[in-house]
Amino acid sequence: MPDCSRLLRGAWRAGATTGALALLALPLRAQEHPRLSATEYARAEALLGWNARDLVVDDAVVPHWTAGDRFWYRNHGARGYEFLVVDAATGAKRPLFDNVKLASELSVRADTTFDPTKLPFRDITLSADGRSVQFEIGKRKFWTCDVVAYRCAGPDTVPMHRASEVKSPDGKWVAYERGGNLFVRPAAGGAESALTTDGTPDDGYAISNIGCCAQVTNVRNKTELRPYVLWSPDSKRLITHKWDQRHVRTMYLLETKSPAAVLHSYRYALPGDSVIPTFEYYVFDVDGRKGVKVDLPPIDAVNTSCCWMATDTVWKDVRWSAAGNEVFFTAGKRGYHQLTLMAADARTGTARTVLKETGKTFVETNQNSGGIPNWRPINGGREVVWWSERDGWGHLYLVDAATGAIKNRITSGDWMVSDLLWIDEAQRYAYFTARGREPGRDPYLRFLYRARLDGSSIELLTPENGDHAISMSPDGKFLVDVYSRTDSIPVSVVRAPSGAVVKELQRADISRLVAAGWTMPTTFTARARDGQTELLGLLFRPTHIVAGRKYPVIDYIYPGPQIGSTGGRQFNVSPGGNARALAELGFYVVQVDAMGTPGRSKAFHDAYYGNMTDNGIPDHIATIKQLAARYPEMDLDHVGIFGHSGGGFSSTDAILSYPEFFKVAVSSAGNHDQRSYDFTWGEKYQGLLKKLSDSTDSFDSQSNWRKAKNLRGKLFIAYGTMDDNVHPVASQLVIDELIKANKDFDLLVMPNRNHGFANEPYMVRRTWDYFVRNLLGAQPPEGYVLKTPSP
Repeated sequence: MPDCSRLLRGAWRAGATTGALALLALPLRAQEHPRLSATEYARAEALLGWNARDLVVDDAVVPHWTAGDRFWYRNHGARGYEFLVVDAATGAKRPLFDNVKLASELSVRADTTFDPTKLPFRDITLSADGRSVQFEIGKRKFWTCDVVAYRCAGPDTVPMHRASEVKSPDGKWVAYERGGNLFVRPAAGGAESALTTDGTPDDGYAISNIGCCAQVTNVRNKTELRPYVLWSPDSKRLITHKWDQRHVRTMYLLETKSPAAVLHSYRYALPGDSVIPTFEYYVFDVDGRKGVKVDLPPIDAVNTSCCWMATDTVWKDVRWSAAGNEVFFTAGKRGYHQLTLMAADARTGTARTVLKETGKTFVETNQNSGGIPNWRPINGGREVVWWSERDGWGHLYLVDAATGAIKNRITSGDWMVSDLLWIDEAQRYAYFTARGREPGRDPYLRFLYRARLDGSSIELLTPENGDHAISMSPDGKFLVDVYSRTDSIPVSVVRAPSGAVVKELQRADISRLVAAGWTMPTTFTARARDGQTELLGLLFRPTHIVAGRKYPVIDYIYPGPQIGSTGGRQFNVSPGGNARALAELGFYVVQVDAMGTPGRSKAFHDAYYGNMTDNGIPDHIATIKQLAARYPEMDLDHVGIFGHSGGGFSSTDAILSYPEFFKVAVSSAGNHDQRSYDFTWGEKYQGLLKKLSDSTDSFDSQSNWRKAKNLRGKLFIAYGTMDDNVHPVASQLVIDELIKANKDFDLLVMPNRNHGFANEPYMVRRTWDYFVRNLLGAQPPEGYVLKTPSP
């Protein structure tokens, strides 16, 4: 009997007959489907982000600034990975250490063999004198190596610089939290001093394992977290918060463990809860070991830019005046319609209002996900540079800190200030990136500018047509600029504040990546649902496109509102959903930044405020239809959609709300009902929860489980049992209603996974298999294993 799968696959690959193509749309039995080969999966696997990154030589520079206007970065050079150090004043670079010598010494000490081109660490801690480096091999196994004498010691369980300790600017003191109380000790060694004694883990000072996203994960992984402490510039004082979550709702998760499950609990407020976390500010004089409470009632724990209260190592909403005698901070209100900028006397705690910002939707201080708030006190605390969307676009204003009066606008126009990077107080310049100011260019591209604080002039400092990722040196004397686009390679340069190029550091070489089959995504514009608003996005296609063949379409979605589906405009070997690799299996993969995502006007960002079930999906449908008119090989009868987290919410929403268009959906870790997700999310973008009747409220319309009866296509739901960001109950509510509606669906439960399992090889492979079976009409290779990413 002939091998039918081979015959069918051959016709399908060659596009030989209309009949063979038509077979793909028929509900054939599994054994009659063509089977993709392991070779075809391997070709796609080579283009996964964790593999593709190793095929790029001299990729984008990510600088780590050190003293003396120097920085180091990890680079994938022609001979493997290396660590380089750069003198910003000249652009001269040299190896931070000799890989061969370090690998040799480390191999002896660790009694194993290390390849100098593939050292087993991606990050390092550099000592203040630059003589020693520390890195982690395995979990909490730290090695310290003298890179002058090439002597290594370890492993140790204590890192050189602990994330849980915050050193004062003069280097003399270390502050840290333990058990809800705040302590300091001399950095050079000596006895600790307790600045507080009345704190507890639920009502404590400087506590940092708080909020929506990883409380249980941090405890299980013994993650060291930076306490909420900010030193004054003169190192005499520090400010912290006292965080009160004593009566906040308790949530629970079950860890899978033998011989019995382990119950974990954590504090987590939901929309509509009567109690949410609040905090109070305290300022401490270190020498006197005395503190004062800032004279305000408890402040609602709401964020001013997504997500939560800190970004990396920055406590986002607090700033000291240069003299350290006054501290500035923002105080939000539940509902996000009001944000107050305040200042407090560091000695007495007396607080005053500088200005109030109000809005009909949500008030922010930066549209970017994870962005640092765009405001700074300057001129000894007498003025503030403030970011506002009050005119419909994000712009900078100069504010009199004594009166709150706006002295003048610094920027204006139908474009948006993205990130305030540096203020040169002596020359009275603000340095910032902005989007949409340059005519004829992608409005999402960031360019670097400087503007006079009096608003008299603005200069473009980076004219190259690309997205400019900027890292300023701590003293503002130099900057590293990496510019690229989704369809052009990264170029990394050192610049002076004038924009003049000091030195081009490197240009990425992607020849190996191209040899593996990589092709650049196609950028496109389309019209939104209103037929007028311009949308931008990316289309990923297979390397080889066969004339006459129809290609199923997959929509990768992240609805925002804090970020869009494309995720940015830099060259990226790991596009959302690993779209390039997925396309190689025989799909056209679409990403579009729909209305309701950031980076444009306030009105664009607010597009579906109060109606989160919108998810921008009407724009996705409109975009795909327009693309199909340009690319007739796109098969609109076979459209799928997938996403993770908010993308899991929206992909399920899409197949339930638009079953005639979306035939297949993969939904992982979806926040399917904002009432079961963090209060700072739903209350910010849906509004405060209001009862409409005994059985309905203002959040009903956005819950996916209420639409379960609409399922017609193929739905694959996945969640992690230890997800302390989006609780498993969000998916379970949908599952329960699908069962009640007698609907068939597919389910994957990931034991002991938290929120971040979307890029686990097993999950990626299962996603591929699902689309191959249900959109492509084929069978995946049996037993194919995606390899685990290298360290």
